[in-house]
Amino acid sequence: MRRRSTRFAGPVAGLLGVALLASACGGSDKADTASTDTGSQATATTKEPALSATLNASGATFPKGFYEVVIAGYKKVQPGVTVNYNATGSGAGRQSLQDGVVDFAGSDGLVAAADVSKYKGEFLYIPTTAAPITVSYNLGEVKDLTLDADTIAKLFQRQIKKWDDPAIAALNPGVKLPSTDVTVAHRSDGSGTTENFTKYLVAAAPAAWTLKSGSTVEWPADTQGGNGNQGVAQIVKATSGAIGYVDLSDAKASGLQFAKIKNKAGKAVVADLAGATAALAGAQVNADLTYNPLNADGADAYPITAPTWILVYKNQADKAKGEAIRSFLRYMLTDGQKLAKDVDYAPLAPALLQKAASQLDVLVVPA
Repeated sequence: MRRRSTRFAGPVAGLLGVALLASACGGSDKADTASTDTGSQATATTKEPALSATLNASGATFPKGFYEVVIAGYKKVQPGVTVNYNATGSGAGRQSLQDGVVDFAGSDGLVAAADVSKYKGEFLYIPTTAAPITVSYNLGEVKDLTLDADTIAKLFQRQIKKWDDPAIAALNPGVKLPSTDVTVAHRSDGSGTTENFTKYLVAAAPAAWTLKSGSTVEWPADTQGGNGNQGVAQIVKATSGAIGYVDLSDAKASGLQFAKIKNKAGKAVVADLAGATAALAGAQVNADLTYNPLNADGADAYPITAPTWILVYKNQADKAKGEAIRSFLRYMLTDGQKLAKDVDYAPLAPALLQKAASQLDVLVVPA
C-alpha cells in the first residue's frame, strides 16, 4: 500500500544549497529517463563522522511532503543535526535566503535575473524532486473529467463560469455535467506552484491565457486565494463547483478529484508519477541545473509536471553548518530519493542526480 504524504505538526527541517550565476544558463543536456526502480537511481550514502548543527530553512510548499520524510530519514543517520523546514512558499523562501535569515531555501521557481545581485553572494540550484500539479475539482458524482490547456485558461480567467459550458462538454462526451457555478481557487502567497502552473498555460495556451506567468499574478476579483498548496486544497474540498491547482501529494492527502489533462500530443493523461517521469525524460538540463519539464513532448508525458530546487550559498560562513548542509543534501540525492514515490513525488533521473551531487563539491566550507 502506498503511503500518503505525512504532515508533521510543526515546521519541518530541510536544507539544500544551490548556487546560480545569471550567466550559468548556457549549455544543456537531455535528462535521462528516470528509472522506475528508485533504488537503482541512488547510491547509498557512505558512513560519515557524527555532525552537530541546527539548520533552518524555508520556502516551497510543493515539495514539503518529500522534504518531511527525507528530514526524518536523515535524523536517523545524523541524530546530532536538526533540520527545520518552514513551508512558507517559494517567494518567501527566496526572500529569506536573500535576507540571510535561513541557511537554505526551497523554490519551485527561478530567481529573476534582476534579483541575483541582491543575494549575499553566489548561490547554487540543487534539483531535488519533481511531481505533477493537479487540476483538482469538486463536482460530486463527476469522477472522470478531461480538460485541455485552453479550457483551463478560460476557467481560471473566469471566462467559463458554469460547469456545463459547451467547451467542457465537448471534451467530456457522455459525462453528465452539472450547471454548478465555477469557483476558482488559487494561491494567495508568492508561489512556485503558481509560477509553474501559469508557465504551463503560457506555453500550452498562448492565445487563450492572458494573465502571464509568475509566482503571483493578478487573478480576477471573484476568485478565492488560499495559503500554500494545502490552503488551495481546503477551498476545493469545502466548495461545491470549485477548481484549483494543487500538487499531487496534497491533492491525494485531501482526497480530491483531479482532471486528466490533454498533453502536447493530444492524449488525456492522468496526474501520476508515470506521467511525471515521462515529462522529465524530455527535459533539457541547463549548466546551472535548472530545467523545464512543463508541456513536455511525449505521448505519455503529464504536461503540468513541476521541478523544484534547494538554493544554497556557495560560500558557507560556518564550518559546522556547511558540513551539515553538504551531508544533508547528499543524503537527499542518494538514500532520500528512495523515499520519493511513497509520498507521491518522482525521483530524479540518474544523470541529473549525478550532476546535482557534483554541485555539492562546489560548496566552500571553512576549514
